[in-house]
Amino acid sequence: MRWWAPAAPVWVLSAVIAAAAARLPAAAALTVTAKSRAVAPGEIVVLTIAGASTAPRARVFGRELRAFPGEGGAWTVLVGIDLDVKPGKYTVAIDAGADKVSHVLEVAAKQFRTRTLKVDEAFVNPSAASQLRIADEAKLIAAIWEESAKVPLWNGPFIRPVSEPANSAFGTRSVFNGQPRSAHGGADFLSPAGTPVKSPNGGKVLLARELYYSGNTVIVDHGMGVLSFFGHLSAMTVSRGDRVETGQVVGRVGATGRVTGPHLHWTLRVSGARVDPLALLALLGRE
Repeated sequence: MRWWAPAAPVWVLSAVIAAAAARLPAAAALTVTAKSRAVAPGEIVVLTIAGASTAPRARVFGRELRAFPGEGGAWTVLVGIDLDVKPGKYTVAIDAGADKVSHVLEVAAKQFRTRTLKVDEAFVNPSAASQLRIADEAKLIAAIWEESAKVPLWNGPFIRPVSEPANSAFGTRSVFNGQPRSAHGGADFLSPAGTPVKSPNGGKVLLARELYYSGNTVIVDHGMGVLSFFGHLSAMTVSRGDRVETGQVVGRVGATGRVTGPHLHWTLRVSGARVDPLALLALLGRE
């Protein structure tokens, strides 16, 4: 005679399944940590995202930001706070497929000083022909900011392009020949004419030509929306399309364009935002 064990009630099976599930490790939730010199206009915030199984995407200030692999399996997102961002709370929305999280940036107010300069009148009130050229060059540069590679082209820490310290603060409001103009979107280094200008890190040259205001200009794309703009050069030693390594000379300090004397002008863009190059060195550099 065969004996058949009665089927287990549904509620018993459900209890067994629930007990087994309770013993399984819970899926790791996304965690976000932030690092910055300050949270203010012109600064960079480095977000580290842990627990994501796929590459996260972030959105803030109306722009999409890509993540790149960081240390220990985490992901990194660079957030640039543009010079014109108003004080207030801004939410960084982070999406990693099934996992989502947000991080709040409390942008503080920042006061920038004003400087008064005397330059050639042609750079304050340009001719009609020059204005057409300036407009064309502005469109060209705006397009280049959007060309950045979707992967990091840099390797290791960023370095200073010249050894001299910055002598003109980022964000300074400029008055040329008594007329107010836009804020200073970079940092100036009072280096002697002819000083070699080194690429702060690896990248690809997207521009190497003379422009109306910045004179001989080189733009290096470091990837992931990080681009270096070097102006007023006396000479350019690279061409568009060249790949460069950290420390490679891309030009020499000069006094071309709208200047009062020889110096290096370094503008930095991070995901479309105008930020202080010294912030990059402080967070991702050797300093």
